[in-house]
Amino acid sequence: MKMLNDTAKSLLEKLGIDADYSTVSLERLSAIDNRFLRDLKLNVGGVLGSKNFTTKESSLLALSVAINEKCEVLIMAFEKMAKAEGATEEEIAETFACTSLLNVNNVFYRFRHYMGNVDYYNNTPAGIRMSTMMNPVLGKEFFELMSLAVSALNGCQRCVTSHEHSVKEHGATEPRIYDAIRLASVIKSLTVLM
Repeated sequence: MKMLNDTAKSLLEKLGIDADYSTVSLERLSAIDNRFLRDLKLNVGGVLGSKNFTTKESSLLALSVAINEKCEVLIMAFEKMAKAEGATEEEIAETFACTSLLNVNNVFYRFRHYMGNVDYYNNTPAGIRMSTMMNPVLGKEFFELMSLAVSALNGCQRCVTSHEHSVKEHGATEPRIYDAIRLASVIKSLTVLM
C-alpha cells in the first residue's frame, strides 16, 4: 500500500477514521499532492462546522449522505461523530430509515415526473407506507431537511420542491436549507474517494 500524504492523513483524522485506512483514489491524489485533497479537507471542515447546524445535526446529515451512497467507512465515522454529540440510538436509526424511505419516494416520484401527465400514473395512489414521516424522533423540521438533502442527492425534482416547501413551513431558513444542500454535495464528493 502506498503512503498517504499529510493532507489525506489529516482528513482521515478529522473524520475519526483509522490512519491505516486508504483507497486507490486517496493514494492517487496523495501521490501527486493534489490540490483537490486540500480543498476537500477545507470543504468538509466548512460544511461540518456550519453555523446553521449543531454539530449533532451536521453529523446526522452527513450520516444520511454516507448511508445513501453506501459508504461504510463514512457511515461508521459519522455515526460515531453523531453519538459523540449526543445523538440517540433512535435518532441514528431514524436517519437510516429516512434515507431508505426517501430512496423509495425519489424513484417513485421521479418516475411520475418523467412520465408527465399520464392520468393513470398521477391519479393512482402510491400505496407506499410512510408512517415514519408522521411523528419523527428527529423533529419534523430536521426530518424534512434531511429528506430534502437526500432528494437532492438522488435528483428527484418533485421531492426536492415538496420538501423545500415543507421544511420552510416548519421554520427552516433559506441559509439553513442552502447549507444542508452544500453539506450533502461536499459529503457526496467525499464518498467518491472513500
